[in-house]
Amino acid sequence: MILGIETSCDETAAGIVDASGGLHANIVASQAQLHAEFGGVVPELASRQHIRDIGAVVNAALATAGCDWKDLDAIAATNGPGLAGSLLVGVNYAKGASATCGKRFLTVNHLVGHVMAAFIEQSGNGAQSQDAKYSDIGSTRSRHMALIVSGGHTELVVMEGSLGDGFVFKLVGETRDDAAGEAFDKAARTLGLGYPGGPAIQKAAEGATYTKTYALPRAWLGGGPEFSFSGLKTAVIQLARKHGIDGSEVNADTDADTSARVAAIAFEFQESVVEVLVTKTLRAARDHSCESVLLVGGVAANGPLRARLLSESTLPVLIPPISLCTDNGAMVAMAAHLKHRILGASEFDADVIPSLRIG
Repeated sequence: MILGIETSCDETAAGIVDASGGLHANIVASQAQLHAEFGGVVPELASRQHIRDIGAVVNAALATAGCDWKDLDAIAATNGPGLAGSLLVGVNYAKGASATCGKRFLTVNHLVGHVMAAFIEQSGNGAQSQDAKYSDIGSTRSRHMALIVSGGHTELVVMEGSLGDGFVFKLVGETRDDAAGEAFDKAARTLGLGYPGGPAIQKAAEGATYTKTYALPRAWLGGGPEFSFSGLKTAVIQLARKHGIDGSEVNADTDADTSARVAAIAFEFQESVVEVLVTKTLRAARDHSCESVLLVGGVAANGPLRARLLSESTLPVLIPPISLCTDNGAMVAMAAHLKHRILGASEFDADVIPSLRIG
């Protein structure tokens, strides 16, 4: 049994996963409301709130799993990438708990954690998959293409190996500027839809009464595995200004014409992001002879993105349930299991690495 702690950004999270990948607890305290008035995460506020929440979140995870500290085999924490102050809260709490309880302390790369969320087994398995179960795909050595897409990351990663022997990761493509989730946040702020931007854009797009009205760009970058969303963001800003949309909150008092335009722009923005992500991911999977595709990270909670990848892929597609797409402690615990098998000692000398990479 491993306890995983996640504090890389603005969620204080703790999860417990067993050796077979079974999920026993997944507790998350969100700070979205705290940062909403600023339109994004304020690092100092985030780290202070982690300090307030972390004890209660960990205790809730232990209670949910029905276990005590003595029942744990190791305690893990995300040490990067992320906000330095936020990462320090989780790492130092985990180190202190490990030393006090005499348990192993392990560090986890936040991006590896997102990938490993796809292999967590839930009761009733709320995850989506195509033609295969997670345990089947992870049980034998094979090659997967993982799209990690969140507020701070948009990366294509080839992962090769198995759950038994571990995985080797190779970064093959990433964004040149904004991450997809960051673009969602900025577009939502421009359109007056609030924060966080991903759910706000999706909800507005669902209410679009007319579509295909605005032609927004797709950055193909010559067809390679890299991404760019800054041009799309700029196009949304220019389109909003053209139609007098000034970022004021869209609510029941907003006139019908403005609401309809906001919904239509949100729809076209989402279509642009989804088309580029899906097309480039499937092309990269083919180019690297992968046997399956994984969609992970906070933006993997987007309904149209999930649906389009599942419908267009000829390979098995693995997507965690929405509760395991956004930052959570269970993914940290799952990733730590791979280290627990092969690493002989604790990592008490490890520090936080805000700019930590994958592969």
